[in-house]
Amino acid sequence: MNTAIPKLVSDAPRAMSDAERAQRVDLAACYRLIDLYKMSKVIWNHITARVPGTHDRILINRFGLRYDEVTASNLLTIDLDGNVIDGTRDDLNITGYVIHSAIHRARPDVACVLHSHARGGRAVAALKCGLLPLSQEALTFYEDVGYHDYEGLSDDEAERDRLAAALGDKNQMFLRNHGVITVGRTVAEAYWRMFILELACTNQMDVLASGEDYVLPPRDVCLKARGQHLQSDLGKDEWPALLRQLEAVCPDYRM
Repeated sequence: MNTAIPKLVSDAPRAMSDAERAQRVDLAACYRLIDLYKMSKVIWNHITARVPGTHDRILINRFGLRYDEVTASNLLTIDLDGNVIDGTRDDLNITGYVIHSAIHRARPDVACVLHSHARGGRAVAALKCGLLPLSQEALTFYEDVGYHDYEGLSDDEAERDRLAAALGDKNQMFLRNHGVITVGRTVAEAYWRMFILELACTNQMDVLASGEDYVLPPRDVCLKARGQHLQSDLGKDEWPALLRQLEAVCPDYRM
């Protein structure tokens, strides 16, 4: 059995623009950060980024690689119909194609879609109440969360329209009894939304587990706090610091 990590998506990689190369580096960094902050599920789940200058091509992880093995060069390029541009069909996680193609097709404003099964998010996804405004982190997403009911493994293309409709114009979505999705205009934004959302979900489960009465801020305060959080681009200031961390512990993500 060959266990070597593939370095390139083909023996003769196609030429790519500087913008695509930069997008690949950021997306590989996102995979490493999800792993570093314990939000990965070994080879499962997926993060995609739109290929700059295109409307119908996205980058996704090669199925079978751990998140800590993803690099800029071993990402797959696929189109929104599931055709693999680099690599083979066997390299593609079908559920990744179904979920991500649905959102990228419906949301041309989105450059990155991140799906995780992190502990806090999965727990809140199973609660009828959904995400509660219990913390500063949760207020970042106040009235900006969609919910999609569980339909089994997302390998049916017919589910794509329902996924897109459930997200609508929101930037976060709970897949009931499943996991969480965040989107962003940049890879950095989608990652930081997931990082903060997981903190909010973990805090919510801690509060509920205490069994004590909890306090919810009034709606006007919730709206004020959300506006304060969104005054700057989410992830813009944090991303350089996170990349410095990767440079110190796993600089090979750029390969």
